[in-house]
Order: sequence, then structure tokens, then C-alpha cells
Amino acid sequence: MRIVTDCAADLAPAELEALAITQAPLFIHFPEGGVSAADIAPDAFYDRLEAMRPAVPTTAQPAPGDFAAIYQNLAAADPQILSLHISSGLSGTVNSARLGQAQAAAAQVTVWDTLTLSGGQRFQVLAAAWAARAGWAWARLEARLREIQAHGEVVYTLDTLEYLARGGRIGRVQALAGALLNLKPVITVDHTDGKYSTLGRARTIARAIASMVDHLQAVYAQTPLWVTVLHGRFAEKAEALAREAGQRLNVARLETARISPVLGVHTGPGIVGLAALPMRLLEDLVGAPAAATPSG
Repeated sequence: MRIVTDCAADLAPAELEALAITQAPLFIHFPEGGVSAADIAPDAFYDRLEAMRPAVPTTAQPAPGDFAAIYQNLAAADPQILSLHISSGLSGTVNSARLGQAQAAAAQVTVWDTLTLSGGQRFQVLAAAWAARAGWAWARLEARLREIQAHGEVVYTLDTLEYLARGGRIGRVQALAGALLNLKPVITVDHTDGKYSTLGRARTIARAIASMVDHLQAVYAQTPLWVTVLHGRFAEKAEALAREAGQRLNVARLETARISPVLGVHTGPGIVGLAALPMRLLEDLVGAPAAATPSG
């Protein structure tokens, strides 16, 4: 089975290469032209984003034909393809993949709506890639993916609502009110529809960080967790969040990463958050041996 995803999963290039994961492009359109989000470094992207004020770039998912070409190409080696993508509640990527699936006659494609994004999407893609390498049957893998969907958490905060307002994601009146009150939203991704849900608001980033960890304590208690801290260009706050998570949660594995520029279009550089998952849902897959290849 071949695995396809998109760059909203925030997978490192080394992970894509090691697990032979194909990444469909998500695009950022600047006034001077479009670029694949995977082809622009985060810091270079944020420099361009801030220089554009008050304008804002737009984003676009792959066209169905892009997906069809990916699937047809992969099917030449293995017709079984699992394509896992950013939540349908946040993007049209899943629908585009399904239209591409219909055009790829040679491929046997299962399109999977992760109902999340960023680190939460990455957990599902890693599980799929490891399980495929280990030779898991689809029914077993599907059950595991549903467990990961149900028990994973993605939560984040923003230093400013300016970029959401510039991109039309919230009203300018709401953004202005937030700026005047210096409010930092604490946002999660709902498990049922894969859309954003506001957990609360805080007066400072430090308080928002504490609120995020409060939420995870309430969800997980002392369950051993895999935690991925993610940020745009907010390294100091990411370190603070990693520290607080390590002190207050039962963290079995902790890492820090940058979010994809395609997500940063709507948040600006001042985003910090984390994805968390009970370690039990991945520990039997991490480093699982590849299935034996039948000899000819």
C-alpha cells in the first residue's frame, strides 16, 4: 500500500523520504505568482507575509487532476493507495482527492478524511505508513485510524487575530475587539466535524499556554502521551509550552516542529500549539519491522 498526504500534515522531509510518503502540494498564491507550500521555508514565507501588509496571500488545494496524476503514477508500482488529508471541515482537499480518485482508473484509492490538521494529521499519516510497511490489513488499520481520530487533540493559540481578519476568516470588528482587549484565543479542532472550536480566551500568551495544558490535563489525566509542539515563528513561546507540557503532563515523547506556511497564511507567525495522542496508539507501530516481501 502506498501512502499519500498533503503538506498540512507538517511531516519532516526525512519522514516523507524514510516512509516513502507522497505529499500532494498545497499552494500559496502571492501577487507575483503561486508557490507550493512545501517549497518555501517558514522564515522566508513569514518575511514575505509581513511585507505584504495589509494584503494577504491566498491558498489553494491540489486540483483533481493533480491527484489523479499522483495516483496513476503510484499505481504503476502498487495499485493500493491510502490518501489521508486535512480535515474536510477546514479545506476542500479531501473532495479534490475524491474527484481525482474517480479519474485514476488504474488505482485502488481509499481517501481518508483525517478530520484534523497539522500534528494531529501527522499522527494518522505516520500510523498509516508504519502499518502499511508492517503489512496490516485495511480493516485493522482503519480501526486504528478511528481510534487516533477519537483520542488525538490539537490545540493552539494566536498572538493576534489580524491574519484571520485579513484572510476573511473572522470579521474585522471581532478582530479589533480582540486587539483592544489583548485577547488570545485558545482553539481546538472538533472531533465530530473537524472544524475549529474555541475553548476560551486569555489575556496573555502565557495564560493561553497554561489553558492549553489545563485542557490536556482534563482530557488525558496521567495517560502517557506523544506530544508535538508546533509554532510559526514563535520559538520562545514554543519552548515555554514544551516546558509546561513536560512539567504537567505525562509526556512519553516530546518534539518541536514548525507548522506549514500554508497554515501560517491564516494565522501569521505568532501561532503556538500542540498535538497530543496517547502513546499506546502508536507505540506498537513505531519501528515495526517491514512485512516480508514474497520471493518470486
